[in-house]
Amino acid sequence: MARMETKQSLTLATLLELFLTFCKIGAVTFGGGYAMLPILERELATKKGWTTADDLLDYYAISQVTPGVIAVNVSTFIGNKKAGAIGGIVATLGVVTPSIIIITLIALCIANFNDIIWVQKALKGINIAVASLLTYSVFNFAKKSIKSALALIILLAAFIAVFVFNVGSVIVIIAGAVLGVVISHYNAALLGGKNA
Repeated sequence: MARMETKQSLTLATLLELFLTFCKIGAVTFGGGYAMLPILERELATKKGWTTADDLLDYYAISQVTPGVIAVNVSTFIGNKKAGAIGGIVATLGVVTPSIIIITLIALCIANFNDIIWVQKALKGINIAVASLLTYSVFNFAKKSIKSALALIILLAAFIAVFVFNVGSVIVIIAGAVLGVVISHYNAALLGGKNA
């Protein structure tokens, strides 16, 4: 009986920790999923040890090709990893709760909100901070993902496709996934041929 109570309290403690952690992350993140990456990495990989930086990048990649907001998808993945399906639900609720509260409060006074000069200046400052977080995220993504000359070529090709030729990001992501599978199979066949 004592063991069952301990397991229940451990589960409740875990769920509460998940909710509060993701609530804190959701409360201090502006600029969407990419701007959230440094905060997620610090809180979840470095401080809590719930995931690794590489797994976090994988969650981001999967979130790119699945419907929904990146931050919500990542929180669902990590919550599920930590405490199963209920953990995924609790982590998702934690990350969206601050936004819901803040948007509701802003909506109540939206008529006056845009006219307040300090709000306008605060939003300009937030935009600069978000730009720096995005730059940091892109730099870290590139540093952790580019492990060969071929990876650098793929990065440059994707960049040129998006920014020069206006190719849709979904097409670039799917092409990258297909290319990754082809390269992986080619490398496996090459290694198999050498071992034979």
